[in-house]
Amino acid sequence: MKKYILLSFILVFTFQLIAQEKAEPWFKDGEAQIVPAFENQQDWIRTDLWVETTFDTDGDGKPDRMHVDVTRPKQTEDGLKLPVVYESSPYFAGVAPEVEGAFHDVHHELGAEEKEIVHPSVKRLGERPIISNSQIKTWVPRGYIVVHSSSPGTGLSQGSPTVGGDNESLAPKAVIDWLNGRAKGYTTPDGNEEVKAYWTTGKVGMTGTSYNGTIPLAAATTGVEGLEAIIPIAPNTSYYHYYRSNGLVRSPGGYLGEDVDVLYDFINSGDESKREHNNATYRDDEIKNGIDRKTGDYNEFWAGRDYLNDMKPMKAALFMSHGFNDWNVMPEHSYRIYKAAEEMGLPVKIYYHQYGHGGPPPFSMMNKWFTKYLFGIDNEIEKGPKAWIVRENDKNDNPTPYADYPNPDAEKVTLHFKATTKNEGMLTVEKTKKQGTQTLIDDYNFSAENLAQLPTSKNRLLFVTPILKEDVHLSGLSKLNIKLASSKPAANLSVYMVSLPWNTEKNAKITDNIITRGWADPQNYKSISESEPLIPGKFYELSFNLIPDDQVIPAGQQIGLMIFSSDSEFTLLPEPGTELTVDLDATTIEIPVVGGKEKFEKAINK
Repeated sequence: MKKYILLSFILVFTFQLIAQEKAEPWFKDGEAQIVPAFENQQDWIRTDLWVETTFDTDGDGKPDRMHVDVTRPKQTEDGLKLPVVYESSPYFAGVAPEVEGAFHDVHHELGAEEKEIVHPSVKRLGERPIISNSQIKTWVPRGYIVVHSSSPGTGLSQGSPTVGGDNESLAPKAVIDWLNGRAKGYTTPDGNEEVKAYWTTGKVGMTGTSYNGTIPLAAATTGVEGLEAIIPIAPNTSYYHYYRSNGLVRSPGGYLGEDVDVLYDFINSGDESKREHNNATYRDDEIKNGIDRKTGDYNEFWAGRDYLNDMKPMKAALFMSHGFNDWNVMPEHSYRIYKAAEEMGLPVKIYYHQYGHGGPPPFSMMNKWFTKYLFGIDNEIEKGPKAWIVRENDKNDNPTPYADYPNPDAEKVTLHFKATTKNEGMLTVEKTKKQGTQTLIDDYNFSAENLAQLPTSKNRLLFVTPILKEDVHLSGLSKLNIKLASSKPAANLSVYMVSLPWNTEKNAKITDNIITRGWADPQNYKSISESEPLIPGKFYELSFNLIPDDQVIPAGQQIGLMIFSSDSEFTLLPEPGTELTVDLDATTIEIPVVGGKEKFEKAINK
């Protein structure tokens, strides 16, 4: 046995020396390893160029060209061909400054006309040939070429920002086509001197976080040949789901009043001479007429910015990454794409942690994913557990494997509402008849956090389970089925699932209090694409999912469901006073319990 171990060590060491002498990639435990000959930054070849696309969005009658940079080991000049790790972004050349009035004013009645926002101007940043330094130190020493590009209408890329329009999918496609000899690259934005990508195998992997994580998915939905694998981290996969929720105008967390037009201004760092045309064509026409902040309805504009609708051509192996407590780009974005890709039979994995926005998978997993699909090393990363979830007390580099997400052992448990006092009650497995109605009064001056801690309040309904005697593991989607009436033709509806008692300590963990949340517009009780004014006093039934989660609620806590109206952190904020009346007999919450009803009843009755 000792001889075998010694021989294995000698073989690995020998292969390492050979690889280093030849300056070629080498692999251990299914991962690309650092090659010292690729580490010297002074030896890296860094160039930039412009890749011609198939679209013209800046109206000059010529195909837009994307600004691209390349960083590669010097050995690629001697015939060594390597795969590419590619990141594209609208942020590389800078963003708009903070200006008062640049966000929509959310303090107004629902459906009212809004005043115009202020449009700040971006001062372009950056120096050639370096668009960005991200990814380079990680991947070049491991035998990859790193490529960056500025998305359309940003930096030195031609065209116009569209915030999710088709050109943001076709631009990275063009870059990948160029890497595979199917598109033309030029030394200048307007010249004819061509640049060839002779130094690559043509196999490309894309990654990035947030908007930079959206673009890999956008590229993959084109089905472009050569894009073998993507690792989107906290990607926005639907601009409707980013700025709306079940028909409701709902801001991303931390950016109250943001919308597509605000984001357009934020990233509009392209050619100053083209901005007037681009603003008039896209921001002040297509976007302004499409976002429909009056109704919040899903329409053709939003459908064209929902990548779930474009997935049919996708072939790339997908490794999603997200935080369950990301209230900016909420985890539903990754969940919906992951499930669709899984149903399509694509190679898929998903990694979830318990924190907020961003957060990549453990590097070893990323390395193996790219090693498998870009180098073709059979490391079996695609096999085994599909879901890796960081548990509440673990570090992000120590996820727990599960067969899939949601947990296959999770089953729907339906909880009913049992009134105990005014605006409070219990969540019970058994249905209690003739519970009647309870009414809450909208008042955005009370935050959700405040409402959850008040012993009683006229501004919310709060129903709780008995104190848990055992831990309860929730995994998947909770669904609210509610019957309610409004005193006005329009109202916000906000729902929080919380863990009580609320932990008020400064060092409270992010998972201690909020389990998940959801928002909806009762006017959209039929569908998210069709709204109608509510008849005051008339009851309407609607159902919607809360944001997906995977969390263990510890023994000693209670699971609470809080129903209120305007959410001071996320929704429009009309004058207080709207009344929502909930029919308790016709309202239920379905929660996904690992172990199902039997496990839940044991936890509350033990």
